[in-house]
Amino acid sequence: MGARRARVLELAVLGLLYETPLHGYELRKRLNSELGVFRAFSYGSLYPCLKEMLRQGHISQHPEEAEYGGRSRIVYRLTEAGHEHLHGLLADITPATCDDESFGVYFALFGHARSDLRLRILHGRRDRLLSRLEDLRSRLSSPAEGSRATGDYMRELHRHGAESVEREIHWLDSLIAREQHHAASPPPQPRLSG
Repeated sequence: MGARRARVLELAVLGLLYETPLHGYELRKRLNSELGVFRAFSYGSLYPCLKEMLRQGHISQHPEEAEYGGRSRIVYRLTEAGHEHLHGLLADITPATCDDESFGVYFALFGHARSDLRLRILHGRRDRLLSRLEDLRSRLSSPAEGSRATGDYMRELHRHGAESVEREIHWLDSLIAREQHHAASPPPQPRLSG
């Protein structure tokens, strides 16, 4: 697994363990169901990731007795060092943070990130999509390549891609506006009882 995918997997695991301790099977299941970008990950990549995080002290493992005489399972928990590492990873924004593979994981963990970091990631994703939209529009405005049949379907694919990107940009614009509004709003004042 490449370094970038390993980093995204590590971030996702830390984020899930921040919420609650989990055993390996449940962790893998939640990576797939809650952070769908991990459908291609296997136990072969998850367990080396867990082993490395154990070695670094970011997580701990504890045996859990099985119900009805089955095999005991290992439950993984986030340590204080893992909590700090999670916040460090969230704050270390790189261009890869805004790509298709990483953005969803970072977005899912926005509740753990500061407002300024959320805005940087949202703006970075928006910029990346604006560039993609420009490329798609350029392809749509140029003559179709290949046979007429292939060219027609290719153009339709580009049109569909452009519409999808436009929707995501619109969504990002609304998130950015909301985030900026919350950042500019003063915190609520406590009510005085009288």
